[in-house]
Amino acid sequence: VQLQACGGGLVQAGGFLRLSCAASGSIFSINNMGWYRQAPGKQRELVAGITSGGSTNYADSVKGRFTISRDNAKNTVYLQMNSLKPEDTAVYYCVALLRIGVTSLESDYWGQGTLVTVSS
Repeated sequence: VQLQACGGGLVQAGGFLRLSCAASGSIFSINNMGWYRQAPGKQRELVAGITSGGSTNYADSVKGRFTISRDNAKNTVYLQMNSLKPEDTAVYYCVALLRIGVTSLESDYWGQGTLVTVSS
């Protein structure tokens, strides 16, 4: 199983980016999906999560600016980031809670991370 994240880059404050993360490989089912981020010198933190049914949750720092969504047919999760701030600068990681077989337990699988840099 692989999670491939893309869409990061350099943007000015107030700008926007859209991250995407596609899960591929031997996947039986995907439950929750989400995005975390890790800024230099800081711990990894949850940015947003979405259940298989579409319920979402967000970190207080991104509410009203970021939107998480998913396409279950494509095993893909997205993060639309608007009104970006310099403090949003971080490596963004996607994660998926999934099963690789009908009898397997759910496990977290992580993407490789994509760098988002917001200049002031």
